Amino acid sequence: MGAGIERYEDKGRLVALVLRQDADLGPGAHFLTDPEMGQQLALMDHPAGHRIKAHVHNSSPRNVELTGEVLIIRRGRLRVNLFRANGAPLHSLDLEPGDVILLNGGAHGFEVLEACQMIEVKQGPYLGLGDKRLLFPDPA
Repeated sequence: MGAGIERYEDKGRLVALVLRQDADLGPGAHFLTDPEMGQQLALMDHPAGHRIKAHVHNSSPRNVELTGEVLIIRRGRLRVNLFRANGAPLHSLDLEPGDVILLNGGAHGFEVLEACQMIEVKQGPYLGLGDKRLLFPDPA
């Protein structure tokens, strides 16, 4: 895929895609996700003066079955724990400022390693706790 891009899969299904802040695929638009995915992630690199013509996207009904998330780390450090469909651990990775991760509907959890500010982008509407099922209940 390229330096600075990491794919994590469970039985051939993409669980997470990481775009490191130092990734460089050269000039142009590089879509990192498969075209049929419900959420797309691209790295675009254009020189000064490049123009993307003004446009509006056509109406296209979409059926969203899994909530995908994109996290953009602004500052601090975040550990992302990925899990297999059966709840078994898959992989842990640390994100730093400038890193981006697309979580593709698989089970995941987070540990804040250093005070962290991040941006989250996902399909709405936000349903609060009714939108998720905890794998491991918090000890009380």
